[in-house]
Amino acid sequence: MSGTTATHLPNMSLPRRAWEIRRKAVRMGEVQGQGYVGQALGVADVLAVSYFHALNYRAEDPEWEGRDRFLLSIGHYAIALYSALIEAGILPEQELETYGADDSRLPMSGMAAYTPGMEITGGSLGQGLGIAVGMALGLKAKKNPAFVYNLMSDGELGEGSTWEAAMSAAHHKLSNLICVVDFNDQQADGKSTQMLSAEPLCDKWAAFGWHTQRVDGNDIDALVAAFDAARNLDEAKPRVIICDTLMCKGVPFLEAREITHFVRVEADEWQEALAVLDANRPA
Repeated sequence: MSGTTATHLPNMSLPRRAWEIRRKAVRMGEVQGQGYVGQALGVADVLAVSYFHALNYRAEDPEWEGRDRFLLSIGHYAIALYSALIEAGILPEQELETYGADDSRLPMSGMAAYTPGMEITGGSLGQGLGIAVGMALGLKAKKNPAFVYNLMSDGELGEGSTWEAAMSAAHHKLSNLICVVDFNDQQADGKSTQMLSAEPLCDKWAAFGWHTQRVDGNDIDALVAAFDAARNLDEAKPRVIICDTLMCKGVPFLEAREITHFVRVEADEWQEALAVLDANRPA
């Protein structure tokens, strides 16, 4: 890539990057005693591949005009993105301890005005893809070769604005737009598939004119292949990668719980979760 990433351990493996992102998210959750750590643990592999394989950026210059834009449509996933931004060297690791505090640059819901590397203020849900379409159009008008990546949730598939944006992206042949859907089958009121099923999901996106892939979002090799295929596709159409992820991935005692949209972690369990991660640190 033409940009730069974290200066510490630059040759670290992608599984190790994902582990580092998970660990940082749990540490931030412990600071406040809460946070959307279930989603952060689940999406860590997607973020590792995004920031340490796919994206062009400069850690020392988050506003670099040539950067790929990574949009967090899901504002409550901020704890996950902060972990990736810290791991990438865009944010200093010592700020981790300020998560959710007054005057912190790491508010509990992501806000572009606060945090370097946070491209948009995500939520109300369903807005990210529309913003991504506008950004992609603007970059094309300026002949800027950068890509726009939009990370969104499966719950946002029930928003009409998502499908309006999808239709618009195909109409404008936005080959510089890659949408990444975190499909963990959870939203505030229950399982996404039970609230408003979007299946057959791949067929829907394809019918809207998108190049469509669906992969195991916790399989790093599959993610690398999917991200490469999306970026290198020689077709004038937008691309979507649907990533099936497991909430709380990497911490088995949390994985085994009855999973809901907000996973409650007891005060004595944060250190237990860190110990489990530490015992399974990849090379």
